[in-house]
Amino acid sequence: MTNSQSVEALFKPFEMGNLKLSNRIILAPMTRNFSPNGVPGEDVAAYYRRRAENGVGLIVTEGTFINHPDVASEVPAWQEDVPHLYGEEALNGWSKVVDGVHEAGGKIFSQMWHMGARGNVNDYSKQEISELVEAFVQAAVNAKKVGFDGIEIMAAHGFLIDQFFWEKTNSRNDEYGGDIVKRARFASEVIAACRRAVGPEFPIVLRISQWKYDAYTAKLVETPEQLKRFLTPLVDAGVDIFHASLRRFWEPAFEGSDLNLSGWIKKLTGKPTITVGSVGLDADFLDFFATGEEANGKANKMGDLIERLEREEFDLVAVGRALLADPDWVNKIRDGRTEELLPFTREALNTLY
Repeated sequence: MTNSQSVEALFKPFEMGNLKLSNRIILAPMTRNFSPNGVPGEDVAAYYRRRAENGVGLIVTEGTFINHPDVASEVPAWQEDVPHLYGEEALNGWSKVVDGVHEAGGKIFSQMWHMGARGNVNDYSKQEISELVEAFVQAAVNAKKVGFDGIEIMAAHGFLIDQFFWEKTNSRNDEYGGDIVKRARFASEVIAACRRAVGPEFPIVLRISQWKYDAYTAKLVETPEQLKRFLTPLVDAGVDIFHASLRRFWEPAFEGSDLNLSGWIKKLTGKPTITVGSVGLDADFLDFFATGEEANGKANKMGDLIERLEREEFDLVAVGRALLADPDWVNKIRDGRTEELLPFTREALNTLY
């Protein structure tokens, strides 16, 4: 990032159907654990509103639990402090979050989350799979009812839907297991059912990843050809935007091309894509957790990011930890005030700045 003109690509408006964003910067979904008993309060509403007030084009909430018995893990915080997308009190809380973001001129999507806490998708009966689909549908309906501008379905990082995707966690021998297309069937059913419930104009984002939280080198697909086979039924089911989660946005997805996963998805489907992965940090987040050192966020590799955006490799850029620590990150990048960027530190994980 060498001159003021170089950031222009980040600040071009984005339009898709009824969705109109003022710029290309998205607050990435990040679990905060600040919603006691699943209810987001005034502090959570203020946290999201601050990002909208300070120029974030689109907010994607932290993962919100759908209403299903084994949605959470054994970790107490997951049970108690992750927000719900069901129940009158939680939905009233989200309504206030949404109102605050809209009053600040922002847009906000809800990320719908099931952790897959049972840990083995082979154990689900077909009746239980139908119940899971219905739980996602109800969450989507709730999101639209409280005023969200769209939804993101969490299908990455080894959680429930990704457990169906990955051959190492799905060895079913029915229509939900087998090759990559069959392993995508559950996701396709979730997407299609949500699409029917919310209508054709309500945006649906699907977040996917190759890597898992406990397997950083894992891959769903090894080649672009396999990726196309995987994506086709998901597009047909009704995905509007793909959000490809990467550890480092600059890393190519396959040999022989510089395109990252978001770039390949856009090339193969023609759908808008979101890139993400250590944007605005001088080290990726896993390195940070390994070392415990500050990630100073001095716009490292931002030039590369913007060049890719200018080439239309992807359409939108999700920023996680840099925005978690510094609500004014967007304005500072826009105005060239990179020397004022606040460092991301471990304390930011425990504070709603």
